[in-house]
Amino acid sequence: MSYTATGPGGLPLRRFTGIAGVAFTVLQVIEVPLYFVHDGAPPDSNVLTRILLSLVVLVLFLGFVTGVRELIRRADPACGWVADIAHGAALAYIAVTFVAHSLQAGEVIAADEPVDPTITAEGTYLLYGSIGRILTAVFLVAAGYAAVRSGLLSRWAARSAYVIALINLAFVPSLYFGNDTGRFVSANGWGTTATIAGLYAYWVLAFGIALLRHHNTRRYAGRPGSTSENRR
Repeated sequence: MSYTATGPGGLPLRRFTGIAGVAFTVLQVIEVPLYFVHDGAPPDSNVLTRILLSLVVLVLFLGFVTGVRELIRRADPACGWVADIAHGAALAYIAVTFVAHSLQAGEVIAADEPVDPTITAEGTYLLYGSIGRILTAVFLVAAGYAAVRSGLLSRWAARSAYVIALINLAFVPSLYFGNDTGRFVSANGWGTTATIAGLYAYWVLAFGIALLRHHNTRRYAGRPGSTSENRR
């Protein structure tokens, strides 16, 4: 009995993955403005709330990327190794973000008065910035390529992923531009860590919606000669 993207167990997996992707983006859109609602050092409640919300966001992202890997493997096992790269990059991104959150929360909990952990938690600069940007780029390139090559989604998924990946890569050298959070480009600038970091969330949203809308057939074929093409 063959196991395809919409075969036995495929439809519930598509729904789970799609819902996880949509929920991930919605909560991330709610989270990001919390970084900009206070001038100067934010109250502890603000920092801890946005970190707690982000923990849920990251768990949803874990569910999404795991579902995507399994869907790609079912659609075309030959693309499994690329899906593994995407999954690995996403896991690394989740891990370093958990560490960055822990460092920021520790600064806030230990301080006797409000502090801005985006400045004082120096160990988070690269985790949120250059490291996060390069891991995001690897995830997008691999996931976009595998989703299209396996026939899971149409070419827009790869093309848009490549564009957003290039934007993320452009911010990897931000570590050379100091630690002024008010600058768009700096190691911990609002462009590097918030605006650009949020772009991939909208790609995940589009991916999730596509999975929820096109759940009854495998609409897209891989290249001639690929496993997905041979199963048409």
